[in-house]
Amino acid sequence: MSYRRDHRSSKSALFDGLDNLEEGGLRASSSFSHDVKEHDNGKAIESLHDRVAFLKRLTGDIHDEVESHNRMLDRMGNGMDATRGIMSGTMDRFKKAAAL
Repeated sequence: MSYRRDHRSSKSALFDGLDNLEEGGLRASSSFSHDVKEHDNGKAIESLHDRVAFLKRLTGDIHDEVESHNRMLDRMGNGMDATRGIMSGTMDRFKKAAAL
């Protein structure tokens, strides 16, 4: 009978920590898990930083391209205005020549 009592006491000693386990009692594992999460968060932040830097460069390039296109369109608009003025003068001379 003492064997059973000893067996039970060693068995209960073996599984006494299980209640603690369910309540988050394992500190080493929790700390390790926290460190892993911190490492993963650090990697995610670094990746996000790289993506933001890439998007910043990309939007800067797009901005430069848009400004270049706007300058080209302004020059084209000015050229069209000048052409309209020349054509208007030419049409006036044709009208005068046709009226004669």
